[in-house]
Amino acid sequence: MSAGKINVQAENIFPIIKKFLYSDQEIFLRELVSNAVDACQKLKTLGVLGEAEADENSLLVDLKVDKKKKTITISDNGIGMNAEEVEKYIAQIAFSGAEEFVQKYKDQAQGIIGHFGLGFYSAFMVADKVEVISLSHKGGDAAHWICEGNPEYTLKKGKRDQRGTDIILHISDEAKDYLEEYKIRELLNKYAKFLPVAIKFGTKEIEVDDPKGKKDKEGKVKQIKKTVDDIINNPTPAWTKKPSDLKDENYKSFYRELYPMTFEDPLFHIHLNVDYPFNLTGVLYFPKLKGKIDMQRNKIQLYCNQVFVTDSVEGIVPEFLTLLHGVIDSPDIPLNVSRSYLQSDQNVKKISAHITKKVASKLEELFKKDRKAFEEKWDDIQVFIEYGMLTDEKFYDKCASFYLFKAEDGKYYTSEEYKEKIKASQTNKDGNIVFLYSNDFTLQHGLIDAAKKRDYSVVLFDTPTASHFIGKLEQKLEKTKFTRIDGDTLDKLIEKEEAIPSKLSEDDKKTLQPIIEEVIDKEKFTVQFQSLSEKERPAVVVMPEFMRRMKEMSAVGGGGMMGMGNMPESYNLVVNENHPIIGKMLSEKDTEKKNSIAKQVADLALLSQNLLQGEALTSFIDRSLELID
Repeated sequence: MSAGKINVQAENIFPIIKKFLYSDQEIFLRELVSNAVDACQKLKTLGVLGEAEADENSLLVDLKVDKKKKTITISDNGIGMNAEEVEKYIAQIAFSGAEEFVQKYKDQAQGIIGHFGLGFYSAFMVADKVEVISLSHKGGDAAHWICEGNPEYTLKKGKRDQRGTDIILHISDEAKDYLEEYKIRELLNKYAKFLPVAIKFGTKEIEVDDPKGKKDKEGKVKQIKKTVDDIINNPTPAWTKKPSDLKDENYKSFYRELYPMTFEDPLFHIHLNVDYPFNLTGVLYFPKLKGKIDMQRNKIQLYCNQVFVTDSVEGIVPEFLTLLHGVIDSPDIPLNVSRSYLQSDQNVKKISAHITKKVASKLEELFKKDRKAFEEKWDDIQVFIEYGMLTDEKFYDKCASFYLFKAEDGKYYTSEEYKEKIKASQTNKDGNIVFLYSNDFTLQHGLIDAAKKRDYSVVLFDTPTASHFIGKLEQKLEKTKFTRIDGDTLDKLIEKEEAIPSKLSEDDKKTLQPIIEEVIDKEKFTVQFQSLSEKERPAVVVMPEFMRRMKEMSAVGGGGMMGMGNMPESYNLVVNENHPIIGKMLSEKDTEKKNSIAKQVADLALLSQNLLQGEALTSFIDRSLELID
């Protein structure tokens, strides 16, 4: 038996202490289980090199909780340590055994997790006393190290029959919650779900065929209960395998493993597999967004050598990619000492750019390979693609050729296809091709129907990003203008050279204006007169394109909009100077009838835009019934 003092290497430990070692107490379990996995991985590497006997299938990390003794024990049957190695690797803070091992066997050592040499000391966040009992794979005597959370420790001969290491934590009263089985299982599921060595936590009962082949009344082999080890992790998750070895069902199964409470299959997946100039693996999934931006940014999980690091990956992927689900694993992503958050450097930027490029290439591949299937998915991926094209120029350039416009005829068009379709009928007097669009084909059916009678086409923009994205398209597409179908009358939306003469004089308009203003809310509506075709409606309600677009952009986070999202609704009531009903209103001598016509015309215009509600709608219905009677 010997005694000694822990050798604190000041140049390594003091800056870490000043910055705080761990941000979250529960990290202790991740660190200690990762160390146990490392011990098994080291033995596996030595076995490949012929320097040790190692059966890869027998490697195991075993966790036990003893509430009575107030202990948590993490055991492994990995490489083990002798007394000299315990002093070297345990008694010197910030001396990493994993780091030294990787340097020695850098060409063969795969999947070694440890790096800083500090993980073991996270044990003292929850334990008053820690014991290490270890037997080296080389044989000799077992070592037993004991420390009570101060620089003093004891090291003596230990008792252990098989190679490997036991870490015994004597849990403090403040951390007694970790003695609950559900708590440990929860943390293992979070941090150790995909570690590359089997992790056992207790046992479970399963049903198996009767080994004697006994059958039930129906002639089926009877089922009996059998107690087996409860292995809580999947050591070979989908992202660690070759894409050629996986089928679509394998990817869907892995998705359900990642998100057991999600009952809808993803649209498709992207398998990341890069080994130069950095190491990166992973699987990303496209969920069904259905026109919504899910701001819950915890669906992509970041791993380092299969150890969970974080599900806040804004630093490693562009913001728009956080709408996806899945896993990214890279040993080349720089982490702080507790492996709890990212440190920015050039590698992060390269990895981020690669993921963006890979996602864009996958979308392009799907479009070119099976356009019909791509169109069927469009409603679910449109908002994602728009978000990406808005925030990343390279992504925009890649996606511009296959971004689709959904027209009122139910067909989908690329920008070039659609411009070719409408340029003859929808080019205005200034030579701009006008894209008419709607945010709701059903609610704006009347306006769309009027446009179709002019041989005009209308596309759908109903995503939260629509106003911002339309502005982006106007910057990118030459001689192209976008305007919503309810932004003005059709003659004004697509102005042609020829002008329609008016049947009303200026005096006629001055006579009619106060009559119409009397039956509307003058704070909300402005009366305008336009010389339109007799076939157009007597009056329509429009919101100027600029005003409406600014309000929508402000509502979804348009910087610099100066609070336009809070401005009151403001519309124009456009009166058709050439419609027979307007002429009738002008010539009507009975003031009450004149007012009644004005009210009916105005209400019909409001109704077509779903702006007639409540008491006003009830009055309109009653008045309409009287007119029919």
